[in-house]
Amino acid sequence: MSAISSNDLPTEAGVAPVASKIRADRVSVYYGEKRAINEISIDIQANQVTAFIGPSGCGKSTFLRCLNRMNDTIDICRVTGSIVLDDEDIYDPKVDVVQLRARVGMVFQKPNPFPKSIYDNIAYGPRIHGLVSNRTDTDRVVEASLKRAGLWEEVKDRLLDSGTGLSGGQQQRLCIARAIAVQPEVILMDEPCSSLDPIATARIEELIDELRKNFTIIIVTHSMQQAARVSQRTAFFHLGDMIEYGDTEQVFTNPAEQKTQGYITGRFG
Repeated sequence: MSAISSNDLPTEAGVAPVASKIRADRVSVYYGEKRAINEISIDIQANQVTAFIGPSGCGKSTFLRCLNRMNDTIDICRVTGSIVLDDEDIYDPKVDVVQLRARVGMVFQKPNPFPKSIYDNIAYGPRIHGLVSNRTDTDRVVEASLKRAGLWEEVKDRLLDSGTGLSGGQQQRLCIARAIAVQPEVILMDEPCSSLDPIATARIEELIDELRKNFTIIIVTHSMQQAARVSQRTAFFHLGDMIEYGDTEQVFTNPAEQKTQGYITGRFG
């Protein structure tokens, strides 16, 4: 199925269409001889939350990892097609993967703070990317990142304590703060709330809504309710194919494809 292009989106008179941040064209992923993703094409709009939904093993996390070349770390993995971030093909051999992953940050399913202090968890990325040159700069980035992640008031008096000593929800917000400290343009989230309780999940969802003002966010979620709450656009994946992609409300209330309807109403999944 061909993706819905931003050019296809209806616009009100005098209102400019939302700009595309990422364009994927016929992307396939192979693990050895096995094809896990089948020629997916999609436009991801800037400063929106795009949710990837679908049954376990449908390819949504595999495709997400294409967007910052995390699949490069798997020896038998091969990606074909093209993915363009702004005007740059991220699979061009000249692309610096370290710099790409600074532009396209990632938050994983299980919170994974470094075994360092809260302060050093945030400061590590800006230091290695040369974004700070002295302690004053670093202090400012650490405070700003923790504030944006909604964590500053909870940890400001214990910045030298280990990040691994925080609660699960706090650790995940620390990982979000760590991701945004290097000033990314896009944040990928791979089921970021799956190991969290409902209260911590609500905090992360509020944070996602706040962060989309400054970042393009793509979230893989096993929860259709979460996708409906946090996203503006939703893509439904099934058996390596992208079945449907569109406005979240439309996908959930009036899906164009029978498979999407079946998944949303619980007939399979």
